[in-house]
Amino acid sequence: MITIRTRYYRIDPKVPNLTHIQEAAEILRKGGVVAFPTETVYGLGADGLNPEAVAKIFKAKGRPADNPLIMHVAQQKEIDLLAREIPPLAERMMELFWPGPLTLILPKSRCVPDIVTAGLDTVAVRMPAHPIALAFLKAARVPVAAPSANLSGRPSPTIGTHVLKDLAGKIDAVVDGGKTSVGLESTVLDLTSDPPVILRPGGVTLEQLQEVLGQVVLDPAIRGEYLIDGLVPRAPGMKYAHYAPRAKVFLVEGEPWQVALKMKELVEQHKAEGKRVGIICTEEMLFLCREMVPQPDHYETLGPGEDLGEVASRLYSALRNCDRYHLDVVFAQTFPENGIGVAIMNRLRKAASHRVIKA
Repeated sequence: MITIRTRYYRIDPKVPNLTHIQEAAEILRKGGVVAFPTETVYGLGADGLNPEAVAKIFKAKGRPADNPLIMHVAQQKEIDLLAREIPPLAERMMELFWPGPLTLILPKSRCVPDIVTAGLDTVAVRMPAHPIALAFLKAARVPVAAPSANLSGRPSPTIGTHVLKDLAGKIDAVVDGGKTSVGLESTVLDLTSDPPVILRPGGVTLEQLQEVLGQVVLDPAIRGEYLIDGLVPRAPGMKYAHYAPRAKVFLVEGEPWQVALKMKELVEQHKAEGKRVGIICTEEMLFLCREMVPQPDHYETLGPGEDLGEVASRLYSALRNCDRYHLDVVFAQTFPENGIGVAIMNRLRKAASHRVIKA
């Protein structure tokens, strides 16, 4: 296997080094693959109009070829190149939510390679709200196809070192702009359906979209309401297991005190079997679990339970740390499904392969 020399650029988002950004953009324009920060997670970018460059993304990630990618742009006018039709509703969404964590599904133009859309007749597009991402996209001067910058199926990266852990030696460059702010991928909204359908929940919530659009539908796959094996993915992340550490993850559902008691029982059972056990929980749940005997091998706290934005921003790092501590099994509490809680639970269900224990 050929190892690529991965260049590393550390850039301060408050004072971006334009020379480094230009160098990274030049690598991409020449057919290379470059990881870059967005406000959601780190993306793994290639020239979206160059099928050979896009193929390198799939190879580096080990990503299935039937999983479509998102096209990233720096300016709204670039959408004219990618979509054969831009309905007034799409223009309204761009006006209100771009730049930001909202991806729109539109009818694709002929210039978008099939490898980007997995052969679908639609294309996913977004404009990220991150100063380094926007500067990089402007310098690239091409639409950039980019999924998350991790090995396929693993937790998405929210810091540059996550990218290096997964992809050093497999990609051409990493632009490290520090920690991402949202911490979960963008919301994917299909505007080719009537009413519009959320295919993936993310940083823009159902409630925010309903305020503008009125009726908006959540795709049943988001809550695992039907088996999705054999489906053709309509957006990134719909079909395959994602976000999972090597440990087996279980969700524990119920009232807080019930969850704490159930976790105590589960930790005792698995420790007796010689397994290394972890818990992912809020600060409040950690307080309830302090007297647990025996104690788990590791806790990952997600911040206060009432701050779901903080929970979202910490989630992927917590899942990645399960591998760092060599855990065999992990128990995670569940969260209310309102606001960004819908996206949090979507990611947790996928990380747990829909394994839920009722407390």
